[in-house]
Amino acid sequence: MKFSGLSRVTRAAASTTAIAFAALAAAPLAAQNTAAEPAAEESDEIVVTSLRRTETLQDTPAAVTAFDSQAIQNAGIERPADFISLTPNVNLIETQNAGNAFVIIRGITQNRNSEPSVAVIVDGVQQVNPAQFNQDLFDIAQIEVLKGPQGGLYGRNAIGGAIIITTKQPTDEFSGNVTAGIDNGFGYYLRGGVSGPIAENVKFRIAGSWYDTDGFINNAFLNEKADPVEDFSLRGNLLVEATDKLTFDLRASVNQLRTQGLYYNIVADVNDIAPVLVNNPGQNDRDIYNVALKVEYAGDNAVLTSVSSYDTLKEVLTGDAFDFKPIPDSFFFNLFEAIFGPGNGFDLNQSQYLNVKAFSQEVRLASPEDGRAFNWMVGGYLIDTTRFISTGNMIDTGNGVFPVFRSPSTNPLNPQFSYLADGQENFAWALFANAGYEFSPEFRVDASLRYDRDRRRQTTLTPQNFLPNVPGVPQAQSGEVRTVSFDDWQPKLTLTYEPSPDLTIYGGYSRGFRSGGFNQTGVGAESVNAGIVGVGDIFQAETADTFEIGGKAQVGPVRLGAAAYTTKSENSYFFVFLAQSSTQNLGNIPETRINGFELEASAEILPNLDVNAALGYTDSEIKAFPDPTVIGNEAPQISRYTINLGAQYAGPISDSVDGLLRVDYRRTGKTWWEPFNTTVRDPIDIVDARAGFTLANGVSVTGFASNLFNEIYNAEFSPGGFVFRARPRRYGVEVGFKF
Repeated sequence: MKFSGLSRVTRAAASTTAIAFAALAAAPLAAQNTAAEPAAEESDEIVVTSLRRTETLQDTPAAVTAFDSQAIQNAGIERPADFISLTPNVNLIETQNAGNAFVIIRGITQNRNSEPSVAVIVDGVQQVNPAQFNQDLFDIAQIEVLKGPQGGLYGRNAIGGAIIITTKQPTDEFSGNVTAGIDNGFGYYLRGGVSGPIAENVKFRIAGSWYDTDGFINNAFLNEKADPVEDFSLRGNLLVEATDKLTFDLRASVNQLRTQGLYYNIVADVNDIAPVLVNNPGQNDRDIYNVALKVEYAGDNAVLTSVSSYDTLKEVLTGDAFDFKPIPDSFFFNLFEAIFGPGNGFDLNQSQYLNVKAFSQEVRLASPEDGRAFNWMVGGYLIDTTRFISTGNMIDTGNGVFPVFRSPSTNPLNPQFSYLADGQENFAWALFANAGYEFSPEFRVDASLRYDRDRRRQTTLTPQNFLPNVPGVPQAQSGEVRTVSFDDWQPKLTLTYEPSPDLTIYGGYSRGFRSGGFNQTGVGAESVNAGIVGVGDIFQAETADTFEIGGKAQVGPVRLGAAAYTTKSENSYFFVFLAQSSTQNLGNIPETRINGFELEASAEILPNLDVNAALGYTDSEIKAFPDPTVIGNEAPQISRYTINLGAQYAGPISDSVDGLLRVDYRRTGKTWWEPFNTTVRDPIDIVDARAGFTLANGVSVTGFASNLFNEIYNAEFSPGGFVFRARPRRYGVEVGFKF
C-alpha cells in the first residue's frame, strides 16, 4: 500500500521516535532496580575515539558500532564486508571491479565515480579515493563505524558517517602473529605481522597478507571460474618518540590486486539468477601505494598534530561489453547482422583505465585529554588530486580483450569502437573548529563547524573524432577545459544528558556535504539522445541535514542502544550506464526524505556466552525529480531494514584449551536500485559460523563458513538490467600462532 508523501513521512518519523523513546524510558527504571549489582569491569568496556576524544562506548553520544581486536578475530573480519554485515543500517554493495564497493549508511548512498558516502580514517589518515576502501583487513586493533553526518569532525565525505580503522601499533618487546588458511576456492592465504624495538624510543611494525584463489562463481561458457583473485598487501610503521612530548609516526603501504571483472548478466528482475557466459575473462588489476607521516607535539596546554599523506592508485579493467554473452549470441552482433547483412555482425568488449595521485595535509591544534570540562580543536585540511580516466568499447574479434590506457587502441585484433578520456585536477581545502563543555557531570554540549571548498578542473582528452555529436546539443571539443567549484558549511550540535553512569541520552543536528563533479565529457549529449533525464556532464554537490535522538543503557549484563533520525538529502546520486560509450555516469535526485531508527542489545547471559541483536530500519521517499512519475518512489540502493542476530561462546573448555563457537545471522530487507523502482530485490538471509580452539602455547585452529546455507543472490542491480552475482558459500580452516 502506498501512502501519500506527507502521511508516510509523518508516520515513519512518529513511529521511529516512539520506539526509540520507549527503549530509553525503560532503561533507567531497570537500571534503578539493579543498582545494587556491580557495574561491568572497565576491562570489558570498548574505548573509542570516534568523536576525537577517548571515552567508553557507553559514554559516547553517537551511534557507534565498534570491534576491538578480539572481536575482529572471533568474528573472522578479513574484509570491509565482514564488519559492515555486523552493523545495523549499514550495507556494502560489491560490484564488477575491486575499486567499486559502495557503503550505504542510513540511506546515504555511494556510486561509481562519486566521492564516498563515508569518511574512512586509517590510523588518523583519511583515505582520499573510494577505490582504496575495499582491501583486505589484517593486523587490525580496532574498527569503529560512526553513523550520521560527521562533517564537523571528519569533514570531507563524512556525509553518511565515518569508519575509523586503527591498526596494531609498534610494541616495546618483540612480538608477532601469523595465520595461514585454505578455503574451497580452492584458495590459500597468509596473514601476519611482527613488531618490536629498533633502538631506544624507536619501534617498528611490519604486517602483510597474501590471498590466492581460483574463485567461486562459474563461467559456464569458458568452463572456468569468473572470479579468481591474487591479492598482496604490505604495511610498515616506524614510530619515533623523539621526546616525551614529540612523536613521529611514519607509515607506508602497498596493495596489488589481480582479478577479473565485468562478468555481468542482463536481467529484467534483480531476483533472476542467470549463468555467467562472458567469452572474455578480462582483467581487473589495481595497484595502491600510500606513504603518510603523522607528527604530534603534546604541550602542556595544547596538542599540535600534522598529518601528511601521498597516495597513488592505478586500476585497469577489461572484459566483455553489453550484453555479456558469447559473440554469436550477443546483442550487438545480432543487431549489426540485421543492419549490415549476414556475415557483417560484430560484438564489443571494453576497457577502463584509472590513474589517481593525491597529496593531502591536515593540521590540528587541540586541548589535551586531561579530563578538563572544556575541550576544543581547530584546524585546516587540503587535498590536491590529479585524476585521469579513459573508457571505451573495442570490436571483439574473438582474439581476447586488450587494455586501453591514454589513447585509443590501434591493435587490429581489438580495434577501438568508442572512446572517452578526461583529466581532472581537483583542489579542496577546509577550515574547522570543535568545542565541547561539561556544564555539569550530567550535561554536556558539543558543537563543531567546518567550511569546505572544492575546485574541480576537467580537461577533455578525447580525440575529436570520438566525441559524440548529437543534433541540437553543443558539440564538445577535444582540449576543452571546464572549471566548477562546490562549497558548503557543515555545522553539528549535540546535547548529552547522563543522569547515571549506566544511562546516556543524546540528541542534535548535523549537516553533511559531498562535493559534486564531472561525468566524462559528452555524456550529457548522449543522455539527451537516449532520453535520459537528470544526467549531464556535471553532477551537483549533495547535502544531508539530519536530526537525531538516541541513548545507551547498561542494565545489569544487558547493554541497550537506540537511535532515531530524519534526514533531508538534496542532490543525492543515481547511476546510469550509457552503452554507446561504455561510460558510468551520475545523475542527481533533487530531494529525498529519509527516516529511520536502530535498536541494539547485547548481553553475557552465561560466563563467556554472549548474545546480540540489532534492528535497523530505513524509509526513503523521493520528493523531487525531473520526471514527476518518480516522485514518491524509494531512493536507489537503499534497503528497507537490516536484522542482526548473533551468539558466541569464547572461553575455556579445559585447563589448557580455550574454545570458540560463533554464529551470526543477517537479514537484509527489500532493496531498491534506481529512481524508477522498476525492480526490487527480495530480502536475503546470510548465516556465518566459526568454531575452533586455542592452545596455551598460542596456537589456534579455526573452521569457518561464510554464507553457510549458500544463499544465491545478485549483489547489485544497475539501470539497464546489469546484475553482479554475490559470492556463494565460502568455507575453510585456518591455523594461527601468536608469539
